[in-house]
Amino acid sequence: MNSESSVIEIPSNFRYRDVFLKGKPKHDKTDSFSIKHPAMDLGRRAKIFSPFDALKGFSDELAKSEQINEDYYADNGYEEIEEYP
Repeated sequence: MNSESSVIEIPSNFRYRDVFLKGKPKHDKTDSFSIKHPAMDLGRRAKIFSPFDALKGFSDELAKSEQINEDYYADNGYEEIEEYP
């Protein structure tokens, strides 16, 4: 990757320009912040966010709607077709 293409142009009137340019803070493993707030391993982090369901109940409603449509077409003499492989 070319380093020139990864440079982000930040407008001079950007409200948080100074904060953005400071970058991500770096901590030693022995400083007080790192001792109080140890880094979370990726497995645990994934476990925290995996059960999040932004559209709670959406899959149930989708399945219900699909069943209604299948019943409608079956009752009106339509034949089921094979899906394209």
